Order: sequence, then structure tokens, then C-alpha cells
Amino acid sequence: MGKYEWLLFLHVTGAFLFLGANVVAVVLTVATQLRERPSEIAFLLRVLSFKAFQLAAGLGLLIVLGFGLWLVDDAGYSYGDGWIVAALVLFVLSNALGGIGGSRGKPIRALAERLAAEGDRESGELTAMLRDPVLMFLNYGASVLAFGVLVLMIWKPGAGG
Repeated sequence: MGKYEWLLFLHVTGAFLFLGANVVAVVLTVATQLRERPSEIAFLLRVLSFKAFQLAAGLGLLIVLGFGLWLVDDAGYSYGDGWIVAALVLFVLSNALGGIGGSRGKPIRALAERLAAEGDRESGELTAMLRDPVLMFLNYGASVLAFGVLVLMIWKPGAGG
């Protein structure tokens, strides 16, 4: 295998890590919204905050970006190509939305854990926090944008050949 193939392999590996973590986050987020018992919700939110999960997502982010930028150089594309600029913008926005959404989710986990310890009964307040439209926009929007990057990477509109 040549240099290009290695760069592509490592870039795709990073994409699998990054997007895989994204899919897991969406599945767990949906699962929390389908649960009523605070103990179940707290458990799912703890899984989302596992350091190993966050490490995989962060490592994927660094690998996909680093080797992606190297690939642009190696494959002869320009950093000014529209699809590359668009992908980078979507990538940055996806991570920004995900980061903001993640920080807004911390009080929800704290409430779920407190309610679980106080009798584990359904709470309208907890349900409302989980279904907050702003939080849902941030979390789901981050994932949609991340998959938009994938579409651009595969399609490469305007790249020719």
C-alpha cells in the first residue's frame, strides 16, 4: 500500500470512530427520552459520560481531521475547494453544537440521579428537560451535520473525476 492508501485508511478509521460515537450518542439520547424511571435515565446518561466513550469520540475527531487534511494535500485537492470548506464548516459546527448540547445535559443527569435516589418515580420536570427543543436541536443537529460531512466526503461535489 502506498502513502495515499494509508492516509485514506487512517482517515476512514477516524471517521468510523467519530461517526460510531455519534450513532451511539443518538441511540442513547433517544433511549433516555423513551424511559420514565429516573434510574434508567441516569444510567443511560452515565454511559454517555464514560471517559472511554468520550475518548473514542475525541480520538476519532482528531484522526479524521488530521488525516483528512493530510489527504487534501496528498491527493492534490485545494483547501479552498468548496466541498472541503463546506465539510470543515459542518465539522466545526457539528462539534460546537455537540459540545454545547453535552454541557446542557449535565444538569439533567444530576436531576435523574437525585430523583432515582429519592424514590425513582416518574418526573414531569425530568421529561421536560430531556425533551427540551433547544437541547434536542443541539444534539440531533450535531449528528445531522456530522453525517453531512460524510456525504460531502463521499460525494465530493465539484471535485471531478
